[in-house]
Amino acid sequence: MSDPAPIDRTRPRVRDTLSEALTGLVQRPARSALTMLGTLLGVGAFVAVLGLTSTATGQIGHSFNVLEDTTVTIHDNPTPGQGATARGAAMDFPQDSDDRLQALNGVLTAGVWWVVPLRNPLVSARPDLSGASTARPDSDVSVYALSPGAVQAMQPRLAAGTVYNAFHQSHREHVCLLGAAAARQLGISRVDNQPAVFVNGVAYTVLGIVADTESLPQTLLGMMIPSSTALSLYGPPVDSPAQALVHTRLGAAQLIARQAPLALRPDQPGLLQAVPPPDPHSLRDQVSRDLSSLFLVLAAICLVIGAVGIANTTLVAVLERTGEIGLRRSMGARPRHIATQFLAESTALGLLGGLVGTSCGVATVVATALAKHWTAVIDPLTVLPAPLIGAGIGLLAGLYPALRAARIEPLEALRH
Repeated sequence: MSDPAPIDRTRPRVRDTLSEALTGLVQRPARSALTMLGTLLGVGAFVAVLGLTSTATGQIGHSFNVLEDTTVTIHDNPTPGQGATARGAAMDFPQDSDDRLQALNGVLTAGVWWVVPLRNPLVSARPDLSGASTARPDSDVSVYALSPGAVQAMQPRLAAGTVYNAFHQSHREHVCLLGAAAARQLGISRVDNQPAVFVNGVAYTVLGIVADTESLPQTLLGMMIPSSTALSLYGPPVDSPAQALVHTRLGAAQLIARQAPLALRPDQPGLLQAVPPPDPHSLRDQVSRDLSSLFLVLAAICLVIGAVGIANTTLVAVLERTGEIGLRRSMGARPRHIATQFLAESTALGLLGGLVGTSCGVATVVATALAKHWTAVIDPLTVLPAPLIGAGIGLLAGLYPALRAARIEPLEALRH
């Protein structure tokens, strides 16, 4: 008796595997769409959050760079024996500091400011007719002296009224501006009726209310009066030395920082020190790292949710298609053929979900950037691998259902 002829081991061909996977997906379009939705949301969220993080980080960095390149602060040199500390209350800034600074090429607006040397000033919106002020000695409203150039240099956004000008400065007018927080404390919300604020009994007409500023945000908590008025009534600064705020054209800050001391005090430029704002790169990098870490965690959670969705749906499909599996096994299909079929289906679903999710994520980033008037920043290293990440998620999610399908015996499947 001759030995039986050896049976050739069958191997699934790629074309047949893809054809079977596509047939399985097309036969149940609603289920395939719902299964793909998990990966779509996961990959879409992954691309969107990374793109939005890059876009927001770029916007933050742009804002920091603009502030760095357009602002210069000048203050007394703190070196003992040379600065204001050694000279008592003397000011190193000349009276025409605004004109000298604004004469420099590249300066847009500039001026001098300081904290008025008042100990617990009594600031009230009503006159103290009885001689005993009802204002609290520990009022939070501080008084600042600013030249008209300094008011312009801090780039105020007015909620009402207008700012004082060179006329008020030259005539030492009793006028003032109120920060938004100080105006709320004093109960002043409009200036068309020319309200007055009293500082230790001295009346100041409120010309405007400042809602926000690009520089000197502390002035939002206080009132601002012309520097000439402050000098005549309260004298030069004592505790805090005067400073000059310079708003320059973009990129001119470093040049102005070198020229300003010599322009203000050509006789002794060493009395003043001009410095640009501190380098914001470290703060910007920290913000970028924090945002990236947070959104990466959120994107990973979305991908895990998508993977669980694919695994769950594929497992249900294996249970529902037990009869089909038994028929294929009885016709000669091996366990690896069954496993390959389900893996191909879950991988295809992940790939399709990744493609659609990537498109939705990119569209979300671009739409958000357009709405905010930002520049969209999308890293190709994030977008291009995203569909492959979806395919990988589908492959991993289909492993357990595929192995379970491969272990189903033909007789058991046909009895199902």
